[in-house]
Amino acid sequence: MRVRWTIAEGQGRGEDAVVPVYSFDGEARGSVELPGRIFDQPLRVDVAHRVVRWQRAKARKGLHKTKSRGEVAGSTRKVRPQKGSGRARVGNLKAPQMRGGGTAHGPVVRSHAHALPKKVRRMGLKVALSAKAAEGKLIVVDSFAGMEPKTRAMKATLERLTGDLGLAAGGDELVRMSARNLPHVEVLPQIGANVYSILRRRTLIVTKSGLEQLIARLDAPIKR
Repeated sequence: MRVRWTIAEGQGRGEDAVVPVYSFDGEARGSVELPGRIFDQPLRVDVAHRVVRWQRAKARKGLHKTKSRGEVAGSTRKVRPQKGSGRARVGNLKAPQMRGGGTAHGPVVRSHAHALPKKVRRMGLKVALSAKAAEGKLIVVDSFAGMEPKTRAMKATLERLTGDLGLAAGGDELVRMSARNLPHVEVLPQIGANVYSILRRRTLIVTKSGLEQLIARLDAPIKR
């Protein structure tokens, strides 16, 4: 995943901004304030990179596995006498150097996850949100209520709002069901907003209520 940010002059000063709120038809429905402590943070590429690596490592299955000599099925009979043949000593046919034997130092089932401080995770989410806001790719929708629960209607709505279909949208069950067959569209609940999903999509659409919940979540004290 490659991310290229166009940083405008004055970005990252923590200044509040006002963005318009649209209906699902694309009509203006007022405005909402984006607090600078969340949506105008310095674009720390290093922090975003750390959080994405943490997310992807945590998502890895780690189910790779080969059998060692203790797990391979076979006889434990000694192949030949220890002395007298002049050849190398060998135990049984399950030894790694034998055909069909076990693997020496092979992969085992393990977790690839590593620790990352909660402060860094939260900072990464603020960086991702600030990047979308700085690029003008953060769109606030009043609500999707009243929209026809059809994929066709959802596609038309997204094209009206963004001009493309690359986005991560925060919405309810109606939004999820309507958008699940659209490629390159990812629907997330507010609690599921994450750095990787936000950065890999061109546009972020969030409902007004979802935005309020997201701000409250990022302003809440970090639980130890």
